[in-house]
Amino acid sequence: MNYQQLAKKIVQRALKRGAKQAEAFLQVGRSADVRVRDGEIEDLTQATSKGVGIRVFVKQRQGFVWTSDFEPGALDALVDRAIAIAQMSAPNPLNGLPDARDLGRFPDVGELFDPRVAGLPPDWKIKAAIEMEKVVRAHDARIKTIESVGAGESVSEVYLASSAGVTGSYEGTSVYLYASPVATDGTQLQTSYWYDARRFFEDLASPEEVAKKAAARAVRLLGAKKVKSQKVPVVFDPSMAASFVASVAGAANGDLVYKKSTFLASKLGERIAPAHVSIVDDGLRKRGLGTSPFDGEGVPTRRTPLVENGVLKAFLYDAFTARKAKTKTTGNAARGYRSLPAIGVNNLVLEPGTRAPEAIIREIPNGLYVTAMLGHGANVVTGEYSRGANGLWIENGELKQPVQEITVAGNLTDMLQQLDAVGSDLTFHGSTGAPTIRFRELTVSGE
Repeated sequence: MNYQQLAKKIVQRALKRGAKQAEAFLQVGRSADVRVRDGEIEDLTQATSKGVGIRVFVKQRQGFVWTSDFEPGALDALVDRAIAIAQMSAPNPLNGLPDARDLGRFPDVGELFDPRVAGLPPDWKIKAAIEMEKVVRAHDARIKTIESVGAGESVSEVYLASSAGVTGSYEGTSVYLYASPVATDGTQLQTSYWYDARRFFEDLASPEEVAKKAAARAVRLLGAKKVKSQKVPVVFDPSMAASFVASVAGAANGDLVYKKSTFLASKLGERIAPAHVSIVDDGLRKRGLGTSPFDGEGVPTRRTPLVENGVLKAFLYDAFTARKAKTKTTGNAARGYRSLPAIGVNNLVLEPGTRAPEAIIREIPNGLYVTAMLGHGANVVTGEYSRGANGLWIENGELKQPVQEITVAGNLTDMLQQLDAVGSDLTFHGSTGAPTIRFRELTVSGE
């Protein structure tokens, strides 16, 4: 089936039936995942999916429907239903497709599709998962069980057509490995994890690498204790740094800014962090899991610096929110075929510095190195930040005693200002990447 042509026909049908504007967002995909236990397949999932979301506008009223039935009669009926829904909806002068000034030529984002991933043999996942399980168990006798270990891949296609003149498509792949072992010393259990996900198979870490990393992270937490409550320098490993950056990006949501429901609302153009801090939403990053030539509304993607050399430079917008704020979309409309566009991120990156993480830790006489956190913990309205944490205590510049059942607290405004070191070890977790980071002083609550 020619899905691009189908998307165009849906739009044409909607216009003929009375829509002033119309859009079809179509997705087709397949995925497979396997989990193993004790050398045997515990769960094997293979799935295919397809669907189209249809958005229409009638007299500033919006109607939206979706379906997985691509039969012509069913699609015609659905278009009519979308129009009927629009006619019953409340009008809003801000409704509509992106303005012509926001549309244009799609950027060259490079290849997003890997034929090798698309053609992986079915037993690849099984062999990889079994190998990881063996490596994890062999790493240390204190690893008694494995919570989960597995591998998978997916292939997806996206097609978009709209009455604004937009037609576009792209296809992409992803492949991943994950392991979550449980270590015990007879008195306590410690669970950790590691995973790697890439668009291209050649970029993926080996099963052995993922397994060893996961095992080491679990074992090093054995013997963890609480520490006394105190204010000390705190270092986040790259995975926790990525989580922190996601909280900052969440506060840069243009809709929250318009509602004044974010601590960043009044800070555009101000210095909110030291000069060595730059955070970018990069929809153009080569081989990025969040890379695409256009967003969920057909707006060309781009590289948007949110924080540049410590200065807050931009917020993120989709077309609707940009109209509310009387600004321009940043190409950050995220969606699937079952949902309306909403503000999201592409590839979110805290740009790396030049310092090795070991050097950053070496400067701390007494502090905390965080490797895992519990809960969300960040209130983007007030900036308050409080999360349960596990990790390693730093003594005289070295990682020493494992710690657990503690809370790291601060305020995002202060934390950004106190982000006094950024490492060179940029690491991606999904579509968010960050290096090791250090905060000059945060509150650690324990005993």
